[in-house]
Formats: sequence, C-alpha cells, structure tokens
Amino acid sequence: MIKNISNLGDAALYCDFGKEVNKDTNTKVIKYFKSIKNKNIDGINNLTPSYNKLIVSFDLKKTNYANVKKLIENLDVDVEENLKNSKIEIPVCIDESFALDIKRLEEKLKIGREKIYESFFDKEFFCYMTGFIAGMPFLGDLEKNMRAKRLETPRVKVPKGSIGLTEQFANIYTFESPGGWNIIGNTPVKIFNSLNEKEPNLINPGDVVRFKELTKDQFKNYNE
Repeated sequence: MIKNISNLGDAALYCDFGKEVNKDTNTKVIKYFKSIKNKNIDGINNLTPSYNKLIVSFDLKKTNYANVKKLIENLDVDVEENLKNSKIEIPVCIDESFALDIKRLEEKLKIGREKIYESFFDKEFFCYMTGFIAGMPFLGDLEKNMRAKRLETPRVKVPKGSIGLTEQFANIYTFESPGGWNIIGNTPVKIFNSLNEKEPNLINPGDVVRFKELTKDQFKNYNE
C-alpha cells in the first residue's frame, strides 16, 4: 500500500503512496493517518497527511526512525474503526455579495451560474487533507466541466468562510487570508475552532461533505 518510506530530516519520515492524486490513493493515506492517530503512540508527536503522502514526526528522546518505520510497516490499517468517516452538511449563502467570482467562472467554464450551483450542491465532496490555513479542507472531486484555474492575480484578503473552487477541488477559508481560488459563496459555520484543542477541525481527512444553500437572511440570522 505504501510505495516507499523515507527519512525526512532528523525527527520525521514520510510515507509515499505514489504519484496519483485521487480518492483511492488518498483513502490509503487516511487509513494510515487514522490508525496511527488512534493508537496514540508514545514518541510520535505530529501527523501531516496530504493528497498522496503522510509525514510522521517523532521525538528523538523517545524513539527513532528505525522504530517508527517498523511500526508503520507492521500496522493493520484495515480495522473497521479506521474506516469510519463523518458526513457533514455545510450551509452556504451564494448571494452576489459573497459570490465574488461567479461571473468569472461563467465566462471561464462557459456554463451559466444556475448549472454551476446545481452541480456544486448536488456533489458529495471527499476531504483529502487540511492545511495551508489552519483547518482549511481540500474537498474533491469537482466534475471536469467545473474545473477552473486560480485567479491570475490572487486577492490580498479573502473573507473568512469563503467557499472557493480551483481545478478539481473546493475549499473553505477558515480565516481571512490571501488567496487565488474562485469564490462562489460563504458559510457562517466555524470550520476551525482553536479553543477546541482535542478536535479543532470541523472537517477532517476522510470526511464527506455536502453543501446546502442559505438565503442572505438565513445567513445573517444563522446560529450554530
């Protein structure tokens, strides 16, 4: 399942699952990520999953590369509890005040906004990874006719809660941030909560996400 395990500096290693970026490959990454996380192994202090790799960081005072590599190689990741993922519904307002790039997408994709939103709201998204900004989920996979490149000139500030599309992915900006994704709406839901030390992310790798539409009034009056 893992193509290769390599040293990454003095206190980390990375597991390479191949070059493909797709749900099958990423599911393998997430199986290992969840299995290691659930075991709460002494000495392993951080796990960073990506599309097709998993970085495992460790404390050299407690363990070493050889021990961690052997542990990973001997893991049984096909345990039922590792396959359980959450299904999450995220409300989105697509009022023009939030849909900053819908006109651009209509031009680039040569699709009317009704069809763009129909495809978006009908889609069940799979969370490949979180990152770039704390808790930001990378959600795939958009249909091929929905895939557009990033903005030619990224914004200095993208509003918190913005929903963006680029290439095969959708994401949610967990904080105000620079960014170049095509913004089509905004959610009032807090996707990342720094006060929750145990589970700060609402959406985690392997989770399934669906979006539902909110009116602007519903957005203003939304209470989590």
